Amino acid sequence: MWLFLFNSRLVRERLKKDVEKMWIQFPGFRPGLVVLQVGDRDDSNLYITMKLKAAAEIGISASHVRLPKTATEDEVLRCIVTVNENPEVHGLIVQLPLDSVNTMDPEKVINAVAPEKDVDGLTSINAGKLSRGNLGDCFIPCTPKGCMELIRQTGTSVAGKNAVVIGRSKVVGAPMYSLLLWSHATVTSCHSKTTDLAAQVGRADILVVGAGRAEMVKGAWVKQGAVVIDCGINHVPDPSRASGVRVVGDVHYPSAKERAGYITQVPGGVGPMTVAMLMENTVQSAKHFLKTYQPRKWNISYTKMLTDTVKTIGQLAREVGLFSKEVEPYGTTRAKVRLEIINRFKAQPDGKYVVVTGITPTPLGEGKATTTLGLAQALGAHLHVNSFACVCQPSQGSYFGVKGGGVGGGYSQVLPREEVQGPDSSPLCFRYIFYFSRGPCNLCVGHKHAQAAFLDCLKHPHLQGELCRSVASEVMAVLVLSTSLEDMRCRLARTVVAYSRVGNPVTTEDLGISGVLAALMREAVMPNLMQTMEGSPVFVHTCPLSDIAPGNSSILADQIALKLVGPEGFVVTEAGGGAETGMERFVDIKCRASGLCPDVMVMVASVRALKMHGGGPAVTAGSVMPKEYLEENLTLLENGCIHLKRQVENAMAFGLPVVVAINTFSSDTGAELELVCARAKQAGGVEAVPCSPWAEGGAGAVELGQAVRRAADTPHRMNFLYDLEIPIVNKIRTIARSMYGADNVELLPEAQRKSTLFSKQGLANLPVCMAKTHHDAERKGVPTGFTLLVRDVSVHAGAGFLYASVGWVSTEALMRP
Repeated sequence: MWLFLFNSRLVRERLKKDVEKMWIQFPGFRPGLVVLQVGDRDDSNLYITMKLKAAAEIGISASHVRLPKTATEDEVLRCIVTVNENPEVHGLIVQLPLDSVNTMDPEKVINAVAPEKDVDGLTSINAGKLSRGNLGDCFIPCTPKGCMELIRQTGTSVAGKNAVVIGRSKVVGAPMYSLLLWSHATVTSCHSKTTDLAAQVGRADILVVGAGRAEMVKGAWVKQGAVVIDCGINHVPDPSRASGVRVVGDVHYPSAKERAGYITQVPGGVGPMTVAMLMENTVQSAKHFLKTYQPRKWNISYTKMLTDTVKTIGQLAREVGLFSKEVEPYGTTRAKVRLEIINRFKAQPDGKYVVVTGITPTPLGEGKATTTLGLAQALGAHLHVNSFACVCQPSQGSYFGVKGGGVGGGYSQVLPREEVQGPDSSPLCFRYIFYFSRGPCNLCVGHKHAQAAFLDCLKHPHLQGELCRSVASEVMAVLVLSTSLEDMRCRLARTVVAYSRVGNPVTTEDLGISGVLAALMREAVMPNLMQTMEGSPVFVHTCPLSDIAPGNSSILADQIALKLVGPEGFVVTEAGGGAETGMERFVDIKCRASGLCPDVMVMVASVRALKMHGGGPAVTAGSVMPKEYLEENLTLLENGCIHLKRQVENAMAFGLPVVVAINTFSSDTGAELELVCARAKQAGGVEAVPCSPWAEGGAGAVELGQAVRRAADTPHRMNFLYDLEIPIVNKIRTIARSMYGADNVELLPEAQRKSTLFSKQGLANLPVCMAKTHHDAERKGVPTGFTLLVRDVSVHAGAGFLYASVGWVSTEALMRP
């Protein structure tokens, strides 16, 4: 017998160097391995400990997931799916046997492992590829692969040799046969029922035994000088041992070693090499992953602009890094995203935060939503940056759908159009409030404040519908401003639904229904995942009014999106209304609640809208477009640019870089666009860029995307417009003077009374939402020298802000039966 020490350490040292090279090339990257165990068998624990130790020595990030013996097959399968979807895991081992009190199909469990992570090489797909000779496109089971490495270390050439494999298991015998065959050996497969087994063994230049029978192969059978690989592990009685047993292989080692050229010992031969091959397969899987890996970049496919083809929501979720358990599909094209994902990405730095605002809206349209989606498409599909859009669900409300039921337009919109109008608020929640405002119900029994409030409502029937609509609007605002499920529950508990005869507020907590309302809203609070026309991800979430509420998409949608895009990615969201209203609310209300700070403001304007602000004729729905908006008119445009200048200054008041996006139309001339760009830069915009997202999708906003990326890198620090500790009237005055150009404000008697009342109730430190227009709509351009009249001040205690009404404001919200 040749004295030869088979060495698995050489393999481990080579793998360690490979892992170190990965770390250098991709800082922070390590191959990931998960060992999944069901039950708590001692022998399984021993094998797992060996694997984890070897992984640690090499530098592989390995973890042990143990499910209890009571685990069901479905629970095991769900666990496997989670690991399959985790991009940080490159290898998954299911430790056999499955030690469960419940019936399980091992074949089904093994085949649930993704073939590209099946480092044990036991799935049917990998086994099939091996049997067909596709050795470079599959994982080879670790024991047979280890046997081949042991043979290689002897210096024996396999090609042309007679090889005998005893055993036909899926783990050793069958794959060993295929490996030797495709390595050009002449292979004979034997087993315990082979009649002339001794004769077959005697012809073997290479003998691999994995029959599971103690010392069944005798030394006299072995061909002189043969290579003998013993894969068996058997326990036989041995009174001389403290344990009463000793471990032997399938070959009678004392006699076989006298004839074999090389022979493995049991224990200590095949076992360590099997573990080494498991590590090699894991490193191999990580190398394959790195071929397409770009740090913190999504592996996402974008669709062609000229088609309405949409990806399945499952595919989109996987592309942006969501696991199956983190999404709840509604059909094939939209899904709710669970809030638990925030915890998984807790350590991940946020991406860049871009908010799109605009000039004061006109009937001609500025295209904020279209620009928002076009910019997100440009950043993602064309500039290859992780990008997410966050927009409001369109509210039809009192417009009866005149503004449309979609989000965006042209080639920059959300698909499918017919599904954008999905439910974001719980109808049951609104029904509770609706019935409450109509009269007493069983919920109110025992609540004297509520009963008194009902009596007040019955005495003033005209207040019933108004109360219901106001509270319903507040519930939507609660969804917008909530930062977690618990935060939503607390906000709902503070929501005032009525007042007693003596003026005391009655909250949902007083009625004992805040928990019920929170339960009803548990799905509504989860953002809706959809996609743009080019396949970019978008959250469509909440539809708050933009007068008595901030008019923005939800904080939770922004938070999740910022984690998903990663530190180099971009989240593009929209602030409803113009910069003087929507942008101010976004910063002073939404950003205060979220703690998030935008990196860039994008100011959207259009040539024809600026002409209207410059004194152009009025336009009504269905009327013929006046020629002033279809022909070059630099005088009107110059006058309108005064309004643009003021809005850029308004945006700059928050301390952030402003990029002006001129949303172009076919009637715009080169001279008009040059004029707007020049005036925008003179006003303080860091860049001014024409764009055409409606007509060209993301391709029409590439220059805008590049400008936004440059602006995001400029030093900036966001600041609020006012301090929360100043009196209510001073907050209103600060907004009116800074944003609207007013000389002063005047609170009418009801507004004065409410301000005094809220101050006494400890609500004066809330931010203020200014409701509706700030001046006569006929006064265009930049109105100044006026006093802002405030007729009323109300509170959304649950949402967490006051709202000051300027002129008549309907507090209706979109109510769905």
